[in-house]
Amino acid sequence: MAVITVKELFEKGVHLGHQTYKWHPRMKNYIYGKQAGIHIIDLVQTLQKLEEAYNYVNELSANGGKILFVGTKFQAREIIFEEAQRSKNFFVNHRWLGGMLSNLNTVKQSISKMQKLTALAGENGEYDGILKKEAILYDKQRKKLTNVLAGIQHMRRLPSALFIVDIIQEHIAVQEAKKLGIPIIALVDTNCDPKDIDFPIPSNDDSVFSISYITSIISSAAIQGRAIYELQAQKEASAKDNKNTAASAKPKATEAKPVTNEKPATEEAKQETNTTSEVAKS
Repeated sequence: MAVITVKELFEKGVHLGHQTYKWHPRMKNYIYGKQAGIHIIDLVQTLQKLEEAYNYVNELSANGGKILFVGTKFQAREIIFEEAQRSKNFFVNHRWLGGMLSNLNTVKQSISKMQKLTALAGENGEYDGILKKEAILYDKQRKKLTNVLAGIQHMRRLPSALFIVDIIQEHIAVQEAKKLGIPIIALVDTNCDPKDIDFPIPSNDDSVFSISYITSIISSAAIQGRAIYELQAQKEASAKDNKNTAASAKPKATEAKPVTNEKPATEEAKQETNTTSEVAKS
């Protein structure tokens, strides 16, 4: 993990919470104080929790796990998309469909429909050979499905963990993850309840700078862990190839021919000839 200081967190506005009357009592331990009617988050604890989350994501990715980045609020959409793409993970950044995790098989059918419509649109997106009225309808369906499902179209099984920005807005995602036992890493502001979050990161979940900074750190953890996983897989594949090469190069044991008392066929023929000659002379 790169060296992160309290000063950097402060400069990104991570310490700024919500107005004091909007706070959640379970966030009391993460609040440093109040100023100008807003709560100030304790950045020392933020730094500790961020390090815990970083180590967890790093280890998870090093074992081949995948993270689902979730953030549908306007400030987080572009950040979630970019960081998920950078770390080669999944993302949802427009709308969370109910049952996206708990009813994944049905969601896969919608993904299949989206892919068919994309193929129908062609590379130019003009739906060649289709009536204009039908093409407009298909294009509307395709865009709607793409906004929601594009980030998970290659997700064949449930993710290993979720990273969430704003657990209040994404409460359905939190409920589904808890139901399925999927660990949750999340930004928790002073108005949030951190009870259901496995790795809460006390921070400002409204500022673009704060969201971008913390999401990039989690993304970097996933990238570094993935590099370890790929290196290990490469070593195992190389070792397997070397083993197979050595096995194929090993000479085969020659089979010993059984010893027999039989004489060669040519000798038998000579003996028969000699015997016949002797009988004729006599």
